Amino acid sequence: MDSLPCISTGIVISMLKPRSFRSLLPILLFPLFAHSQPLPAPPALAAKAWLLQELPSGQELVSQGANERFEPASLTKLMTAYLIFEAVRQGAIRLDQAVPVSEKAWRTQGSRMFIKVGTQVPVEDLIKGMIVQSGNDASVALAEAIAGSEENFAQMMNRQAQRLGMKDTHFSNASGLPEAQHYATARDLAVLTRALIRDFPGEYAKYYSMKEFLYNGINQPNRNRLLRDPTVDGVKTGHTDAAGYCLIASSKRGERRLLSIVLGTASDAVRTQESLRLLNYGFQSFDAVRLFTKDQPVSNLRVWKGTASTVKAGFTSDFAVSVPKGLSSRLKTELRSRQPLMAPVAAGQVVGTLTLSLDGKPYGDYPVVAIEAVPVAGLFGRMIDTVRLWFN
Repeated sequence: MDSLPCISTGIVISMLKPRSFRSLLPILLFPLFAHSQPLPAPPALAAKAWLLQELPSGQELVSQGANERFEPASLTKLMTAYLIFEAVRQGAIRLDQAVPVSEKAWRTQGSRMFIKVGTQVPVEDLIKGMIVQSGNDASVALAEAIAGSEENFAQMMNRQAQRLGMKDTHFSNASGLPEAQHYATARDLAVLTRALIRDFPGEYAKYYSMKEFLYNGINQPNRNRLLRDPTVDGVKTGHTDAAGYCLIASSKRGERRLLSIVLGTASDAVRTQESLRLLNYGFQSFDAVRLFTKDQPVSNLRVWKGTASTVKAGFTSDFAVSVPKGLSSRLKTELRSRQPLMAPVAAGQVVGTLTLSLDGKPYGDYPVVAIEAVPVAGLFGRMIDTVRLWFN
């Protein structure tokens, strides 16, 4: 598809009093409430849990067991990578910096990069070893380089998980090796993956599509076999006896990009096959429809006691949703605005909610922001609006 189709929608505007208005959340480009209309029948996957979302919006198309806690295995390394990328960006560590390999890192069990104790390995090689080869030894070495110990690094992982809103996740190590208090859910892993791709797009594109990595004379292929598909650009595999075979995949076809999470399959071949089935379902059963372009006003909302009497409300990036094929004409919108909206209003401030319905059934609520600022008026202007509010 060359471009996303656009549809025109008649906006119904509801002005809600503060006491009847639900507290609006910070601007996020994914629905606050899940849709409930009948969907195209999803495939029955041979997995314990799965989830399919649109990127970057996070709109959920289908899920099963997405809130159940599972052992995340090497999917853990997505959080390890997030913190390493952040440390590099902040200058706490350099890509060419040599990291000494501790005995603990060298002895770490499971999949390995095969680094040797007492040697020094550049940070970038450790990143490639962790992502491409899923090296547990590389993960521990990086954790120690950042936090001094893997235990300290695990605390950093949990703090970042809280900041991202991962409500049902707890990390005990940097590699994903089994521990009693090391768990996550498919939905939390989706939050983490979206954040990684959003916050570090360059790093993601550079490392997660690598098909192999040669280190110390040993060439290891990426375990994500979906990378053979040219539409797939990542993301990560995981496996332990308890977790089964897991795969998070990202695929871009035309202008649409989907994120699939499949947990707890019986083999490497099954996780690959079921992930592809889930992605195909999303691309084949839904159409992406652009409702508004970046900075296009959804509406002009009344502002009180400001230098302007209205503010343009909309989205800071193109706003599109996916709907079952052939049903886009049945999509309706309603803008609910918090009133009275008082100046100052900052650009990017949430000022309302766009409610979508499909065939009269809820299809998602999305926060709408001010796309311009409205400063506070002078004394006379504020007095005039005070009087007007008495009669409003």
